[in-house]
Amino acid sequence: MSQRRVVITGLGQISPVGNDVATAWDNLLNGRSGIGMVTRFDASELNSQIAGEVRGFDIGEYISAKEARRMDTFIHYGIAASLQAIADAGLDDAPDLDKERVGVNIGAGIGGLPSIEATGIAVQEGGVRKINPFFIPGSLINMIAGHVTILKGYKGPSFGMVSACTTGAHSIGDSARMIKYGDADVMIAGGAEGAVCMLGMGGFAAMKALSTRNDDPATASRPWDKGRDGFVMGEGAGILVLEELEHAKKRGAKIYAELAGFGMSSDAYHITAPNAEGPALAVKRALADAGLNVDDIDYVNAHGTSTPLGDANETNALKLVFGEHANKLVVNSTKSMTGHLLGAAGGVEAVYSVLAVKNQVSPPTINLFEQDIEGGCDLDYCANQAREMNIRAAVSNSFGFGGTNGTLVFKRFEE
Repeated sequence: MSQRRVVITGLGQISPVGNDVATAWDNLLNGRSGIGMVTRFDASELNSQIAGEVRGFDIGEYISAKEARRMDTFIHYGIAASLQAIADAGLDDAPDLDKERVGVNIGAGIGGLPSIEATGIAVQEGGVRKINPFFIPGSLINMIAGHVTILKGYKGPSFGMVSACTTGAHSIGDSARMIKYGDADVMIAGGAEGAVCMLGMGGFAAMKALSTRNDDPATASRPWDKGRDGFVMGEGAGILVLEELEHAKKRGAKIYAELAGFGMSSDAYHITAPNAEGPALAVKRALADAGLNVDDIDYVNAHGTSTPLGDANETNALKLVFGEHANKLVVNSTKSMTGHLLGAAGGVEAVYSVLAVKNQVSPPTINLFEQDIEGGCDLDYCANQAREMNIRAAVSNSFGFGGTNGTLVFKRFEE
């Protein structure tokens, strides 16, 4: 059986840099940070009081207020980004769309933590009668997919993956395989997260994983910089419409790029500390799946979280894979502007990688004031200015707790 090709026909995102794709992309190219002081709750007791919050978002633009009250925030973000992507792809106007061949695979790393936190407090103060009957379905990770299928009548595969900060990438890659092997013709895929709450931030703060640069939030996320001191929490959702090539061409869909390869691996090393071999293996497998050589890759949207160990480790992984060609890559971290969206990171970064390939431009890595050459961070990280460049193919990396890794390869679409 000849393998079916998978292309991207729709994009949607909600993030700290904007609540639609066009706004976010403009802010990224212009190096505008979406990070500020936490407003969602009183963070004064935490050593990290900054986050990439979604601002100015109104779920009422997408669903009714009554329905919205029955869902956690991460589900709101996932639904909104999905409906954006579906509209962008023109699926509602597609003639003879077989909805039994359209599926949804949208995951989260943590899920409904704010609802869990609030419900726990309510039970402590008022007893079990304070538990909302929608608490469980309003917190479950697979319910983004569930709501999207109900809203649109899609009867293909419907589920939500969970693999920490690799969730969005895994959801997209796994969905592409479903299309390749004939389980669906169209998949709505990505990740969402909304864990900016006391439990979420307090948990990462207790691990000493977060930046404490509270006096200057906009410069707190600084991947590969000597002064990096941890990641910044973010929230939002990133969604792609993946479509089998002939199906897309038949209905005259616009095509952003091709999803050419997907690779996964495990570090088999430590629950939180990374090693270079695991990420390198994911990249190698993605390149093999795409049928590309190392010198076919021009751009890398890195995991690039702004942690002292993680940034150097990813650089080492890229060197293991690309060898001398690593010095010719343009590598950037959009987390310098969005913060780390956890389970949504791979989703929004897939959106940005697709746009980089489509528009032939790399967003900058902002806040790279003094590159940590001595610490092994010695590649071209597209410091502080966007760069127009030739991007034939791009790698997007995501890594997560438990040593789980995922790499997507996007390439310029050619017939």
